[in-house]
Order: sequence, then C-alpha cells, then structure tokens
Amino acid sequence: MTVDSQGTASAASQDAPGRAAGKSQTPPPPSGTKEVLQPSRGRRRSLPSGLLPYLLITPALLSMAVLLLYPLVRNLILSFQGVNKREMIRRETPWVGFDNYTQLLSDPDFWTVVVRSVVFTAANVALIMVIGTGIGLLLNRLGKKMRLVLSLALMFAWAMPVIASITVFRWLFDEQFGVANWVMRTLGFSGYEQHNWFETGFDALVIILVLLVWGSIPFVALNMYAALTTVGTELYEAAKMDGASGWRTFWSVVFPNLKPFFLITTFLEIIWIFKAFAQVYAMNAGGPDRGSETLPVYAYIEGLGQQHYGLAAAISILTIVMLIVAMSFYFRLILKQEDEQ
Repeated sequence: MTVDSQGTASAASQDAPGRAAGKSQTPPPPSGTKEVLQPSRGRRRSLPSGLLPYLLITPALLSMAVLLLYPLVRNLILSFQGVNKREMIRRETPWVGFDNYTQLLSDPDFWTVVVRSVVFTAANVALIMVIGTGIGLLLNRLGKKMRLVLSLALMFAWAMPVIASITVFRWLFDEQFGVANWVMRTLGFSGYEQHNWFETGFDALVIILVLLVWGSIPFVALNMYAALTTVGTELYEAAKMDGASGWRTFWSVVFPNLKPFFLITTFLEIIWIFKAFAQVYAMNAGGPDRGSETLPVYAYIEGLGQQHYGLAAAISILTIVMLIVAMSFYFRLILKQEDEQ
C-alpha cells in the first residue's frame, strides 16, 4: 500500500509537470485587451443611439418638406401678391399685402361658396357615418360567407379609381342613355324622357354627394367592423341579460367603447370631403353657372380658369385655415379624453 501510494504520488507528480507544461504551451488569451476593446466598441455603437430615431424619420421629413412645406410656403407668398394674366406674361410679382384676402372676405360669392362647402361636407359626413356604421354592425352580425361577400363588395367599391367611378355615375345619370331616367320611366313617373339631372347646381351636388358617400362608406364600414372585434362579448351578454334593445346596446355598450374610433373617423371624413376636388370638378366642372363649386374647385377656377393666381392662392390658404380650425376641436377632444383617463 505504501509503494502503491508512493507510486501513485510519483505518477501524480510526474503528470503534474506535463499538465503544467501543457498549460504553459497554450497560454490564456490576453483578457485584458479584450476587456479594453469590447467596451470601446460598445461605446461607439451607443453613441448614435439617441440620434437613431431622428435619423430614421429624416427621409420622411425631407420628403414632406419638399413635397408639402415648400409648396405651402410658396402658395402663402403668392397669396400676398397680385399675380394675374398680365403679371404672368411680364413675369412680375407685385406685392399687394392683404388685398386678396380683403377682396375675398368682402365678396358675397366667396361666402356663398363657403356656406355651400360647409353644408355639403356636413351632409356627406353625416350620411357616411350613419350608413357606414350600420353596415359595420351588419358585418359583425353576419355569418362568415355573407360577411366575406359583403366585404369583397365594399373593397371593390373602395378600390375603384376616382375617374372610373365618375364616368360610371355620369353614364347612370345621362340624359339619353342613363339608367336613372330608364328606372324612373319604368316606375311610371312622367317627365323623365331625356331629363337633365345636372340642370341646377343643387342637382349636381346631390349626384356628387351620392358618389362621395358611395366611395367613402367602405372605409367607415370595414374600420367599424374591425373596431367591434375589440368589444368584449361579455358586455353584449350583460346588456342582453338586462333586457336592453339593440338601440340601447349600441348607445350603452358600443358607442362608449368606440368613441375614439368615431371621433377620428369623423374628422378624417371631414378633411376628405371638404377638400374633395376631382369628384366635384370632373362631374360637372362646378356648373352649371358655377352653382356646384366648392372651395377647392372655386380656387382652381379662379386660378387656372380666370387666371387670378394670387386670389386663388388666398382661397386655398383660407381653406387650410378652416380645416385647421375644424381639427383644433378634434385635438381638444383628444386632450380632454386623455385628461379624463
């Protein structure tokens, strides 16, 4: 046992130098160098971390500055200049100050267009929100197959190009070959042989209203259906157990939970309808006798039609101011809701 223990001890003593030699042949890596380099790399990478969000949004800000801010500033400057056909030919830009704004604000035709635009926008937005909300509620109650069919129909109406939809509506209300006259004659109404649906500015605005409502309902309906999926089923069950009717359930359950949706959607529709240009101009060019002009069309006709460029710029600036005033009420409501929460 003594020999074995000595042998073992001697073997262990012989193996120890070998292991020590092996360790000495492969020295450990200089950890000190890595510890110095790694923090330096970390510091280099962390330097732009505070600027990273700003660098990411820089392309979008530059694009907005070039495409939106610069034209807006140029348009604002033009609104203080008396640039008409004569000045354009002579390449003159006389500074007239607030004369364009004074002329507009004292012109009864301008206020007629303003009132028409506001009433037209209010009627459109009211119909869009009511019908769109109803179709959204219907989508929430339908089965999968019928919901898919109705959603596809809404998407097709929403995806139709503006000029194509205007062409279809002009054909529907055509004097000679229009479907509207044929339907009215088929139903037994007299006086619809080559009836002119664009005889007055009011008639033209009604047809434009139908077009805008038809094209805007899908946006509200599909978003309404998506928002309804966030309302818990237990709320509907509780209302049902309390004996609430469908109308009462909407006002007590759906509307309070989806109030932010109704606010943002309503104001988006106000902006969309108030600045609608293609549908109004392409339908009947603001006629007859400029009786269906809204503010965007009024600015276009005064600018390119009448070649009163400074006056048209002032109209567009006033239109933007009206939209800003409308949006200020929206932001006040949003801030009020945040304070309540």
